[in-house]
Amino acid sequence: MESAFKTDKGRIRQHNEDHGGVFENSSRDRLAVVADGMGGHNAGDVASNIAIDQLQSSWEKVEYISSPEEAEEWLKQAIETVNRQIFSHSRENIECQGMGTTLVAVISTDRFCTIAHIGDSRCYILNESGFTLLTEDHSLVNELVRTGQISKEAAEHHPRKNVLTRALGTEEQVVADYRTISFEAGDYLLLCSDGLSNKMTDEEMALILQMDLSLSDKAEKLVNLANENGGEDNITIVILQQSADCESG
Repeated sequence: MESAFKTDKGRIRQHNEDHGGVFENSSRDRLAVVADGMGGHNAGDVASNIAIDQLQSSWEKVEYISSPEEAEEWLKQAIETVNRQIFSHSRENIECQGMGTTLVAVISTDRFCTIAHIGDSRCYILNESGFTLLTEDHSLVNELVRTGQISKEAAEHHPRKNVLTRALGTEEQVVADYRTISFEAGDYLLLCSDGLSNKMTDEEMALILQMDLSLSDKAEKLVNLANENGGEDNITIVILQQSADCESG
């Protein structure tokens, strides 16, 4: 398995409140994570940092994930722990009150991928069936689309587009969505913050993933295009590709 990670503050923001990375356990299974922090006075940076640091530390202690059920249970426990840490930190530090973060996390093995997400950071797959969004935004606007109150086209320019209905660390309890997919030779997973998905079409993202470039060059090209299209937000990307021989590395 190959991977690439890139984060960029964009063209407008003074600070990057996104964080992410790709981490291995002792079995060389991967945990890929993107977190988009929210909160005033850089508190979003604190929230996303806590999430990534805690998940990385916990994952590196894992010896082996044997099944999708085990992967989902690990993610649930890890997310509950992170949620408590962020929520407690925000209550104990007045400058961090109300902070939180989105989260999209993928446990990727040679046999399957298990995805967890909260908020509007996304996970896409590119495979023989095409380019598909695997997550559903936890946002006010997506809820309006889902219930038929506005169209997808209207959602793109809705003034409350960035209002989340779920985030990590803003409440004592959190509920994430989970799903497991097969991840076959040649498939790509793209995890991203909304700084990418708000600035590019599905067709543009898929086209870049299919280019004859290294994963790191593809990540660079995605970030550059998001910046060319405005770059108003921080941009964070993880790309995973299942190797043809289906061996980690």
